[in-house]
Amino acid sequence: MKPTIIGLCALVLAGCGVEVATTAATSAAIKKQELEAGKQTKDLVDKKLGEAAQAMQQRNEQQNNADK
Repeated sequence: MKPTIIGLCALVLAGCGVEVATTAATSAAIKKQELEAGKQTKDLVDKKLGEAAQAMQQRNEQQNNADK
């Protein structure tokens, strides 16, 4: 009887390990997606900032040329 109970406990604990591993893998996949989305957002913001800086520089050059 005792070996059966020990075997059953081992199976239950092994099942918990599988659940924890699955949860960890799912969390890692979600974090990876969040990281990729954040990188895309950063790239877009960098692009927009570059465009804005370029536009401002062009306006300054135009104004400087108009002042001459």
